[in-house]
Amino acid sequence: MNIALIIAGGVGARMNQDIPKQFINVYDKPVIVYTLEAFQNHPDIDAIEVVCLEGWHEILRAYARQFGIAKLEGIVSGGENGQDSIRNGLTDIFERHHREDDIVLIHDAIRPMVSKDIITDNIRVCREYGNAITVVPCTAAMLKTYDGLQSEEQIARDNLKITQTPQSFFIKDILDAHKEALEKGITNSVASCTMYIELGKRLYMSMGSEKNLKLTTTDDIDIFKALLNAKKDEWMH
Repeated sequence: MNIALIIAGGVGARMNQDIPKQFINVYDKPVIVYTLEAFQNHPDIDAIEVVCLEGWHEILRAYARQFGIAKLEGIVSGGENGQDSIRNGLTDIFERHHREDDIVLIHDAIRPMVSKDIITDNIRVCREYGNAITVVPCTAAMLKTYDGLQSEEQIARDNLKITQTPQSFFIKDILDAHKEALEKGITNSVASCTMYIELGKRLYMSMGSEKNLKLTTTDDIDIFKALLNAKKDEWMH
């Protein structure tokens, strides 16, 4: 089975809104619903699990009923940080899905423009190599700074990749990695891919897209709206 694990445990402080950014309405639909629909509509996704902010579980269930997210199986609360939250979701999934070939695709709730092709390639790479990290090329000039004000050092971009989500793993492998991380005192890694690197494990890359935007600021919401409108224009032709 292929199970999507949607991480929606953040409060979205940088968005400066009264509600969490994953629940902000864009064209009469919450951001998280766009994300859920991407996995609901993908033929190779069998189930969806959401790590959700405390107090929003029933609201999320209501949205799932309203918008036909029939693959939603479980909702759990987040933890102290992202690593904790992901582990909570994985543990709940493992109670239902623990076959050797069960894959979990870990995805940010605030990346609502994830495409069918990105999801498909994640599954392909994970099944072939054991994991899959969505990436895009680094096209910008990269400067290193130690004070946020000045720089005298660049980083060659040729060998750099920018990570996105989904990040996919066999469920048993990623749970074992989380246990190993705790044993080694790794408790607040930025993402699943960084946790793997800290554990000395090899990662494999799958296709991303600049459109697979992470909604962090209000500017990102404006870009998301523009992308949605561009998509509508495509449907009309």
